[in-house]
Amino acid sequence: MASALLTTFRKKVKKYRNSYRRFLTRIEKKTPRGLDKIVAPLDKEVWKETNCLQCANCCKTMTPTYTASDIKRISAHLKMTTDAFKEKWLYKERSTGDWMNKKTPCQFLDLKTNMCNIYEVRPADCAGFPHHTKKHFKEWVHIYKQNVEYCPATFKLVEKMKAKMDNL
Repeated sequence: MASALLTTFRKKVKKYRNSYRRFLTRIEKKTPRGLDKIVAPLDKEVWKETNCLQCANCCKTMTPTYTASDIKRISAHLKMTTDAFKEKWLYKERSTGDWMNKKTPCQFLDLKTNMCNIYEVRPADCAGFPHHTKKHFKEWVHIYKQNVEYCPATFKLVEKMKAKMDNL
């Protein structure tokens, strides 16, 4: 059952998702001067307001992409062969060749605590999520368009960006 935070978030997403995606598309097509300097302080604000352990929506609704080194590291941590790990937990996506979780929520998420059972060896994709710290915001807009509906931190970042840029 979704927490009150997730319920509220999902209602906001339903209401604003298309508007925020259009906003991000405008940024993609015509990047404002100094965009990265606008985003950096807003991102810091967002993380002061965000507690991932209250949410874990990414782990509940998305799957990371596992690199070869992720698979090797995690399978060793679990004392499994890489083949056994892949067979038990992953599937290879046809179109991209990427290794992904077979199911959601993630098999490594403790649903009672919202904590990752393999946090110290988690996939690089998880460690970097929601990818706000990537340089050159414009190059990652396609990721934010997706994540705005899954991640409250990304949603807040885009909300703050829109408010700030509408006032410039």
